[in-house]
Amino acid sequence: MLEFFKKYRLFFGVFIVLSAIILSLFYSALKPKKTLPIYNPADVNPELVDSTVQYKSKYHTIADFSFINQNGETITQKDYEGKIYVADFFFTTCGSICPKMTTNLSDIQKAFANNPKVKLLSFTVFPETDSVPVLKAYAKKHHVNDAKWNLVTGDKKEIYTMARKSYLAVKLGKPSELYDMVHTENFVLVDTKKRVRGFYDGTNKEDIKRLIEDITFLSNE
Repeated sequence: MLEFFKKYRLFFGVFIVLSAIILSLFYSALKPKKTLPIYNPADVNPELVDSTVQYKSKYHTIADFSFINQNGETITQKDYEGKIYVADFFFTTCGSICPKMTTNLSDIQKAFANNPKVKLLSFTVFPETDSVPVLKAYAKKHHVNDAKWNLVTGDKKEIYTMARKSYLAVKLGKPSELYDMVHTENFVLVDTKKRVRGFYDGTNKEDIKRLIEDITFLSNE
């Protein structure tokens, strides 16, 4: 038997190598390729979506917008054209979930510091108190990179509209108060075509890890 293996050792060696290559190719072919869903209003929790768009099941994109950032500059859709970005809703005096969310956004900022395709966009839900100077102080405190991360304020009705009709991420507040909003822990991932590609718990480290992986995936598409 030993002599047999010695005689055909080259054959067996080649057979083993070819088998390994073939198995590897089969595994690659059969392994599901990573994909990210494209979210429309009809796909998400109705509590987070304005009733006028809840029926929409396809072709949803982020609407045009114009707000003022921490430096008093006007920020529009043009500033995010061709970018992958994470959007969220917060307010500077929030003492519950916002500190964790801001810390985690800072981690995302660091993770993509050298990737110009990736940006961040934070909307205040209390524009009546979160003025430009207040946002600037908050930005400095949390080491916001102005070139990558905008904290924006503006008309409350317009912010409400963006939150509920475009980003599908904010609950209603008191029915008695017009345009009252309860911000959530949601981080919203938007792709270069202005489509919503994911929702993540901004207070959860595992979700932040998943978000970073998904941003990387979109960056490499």
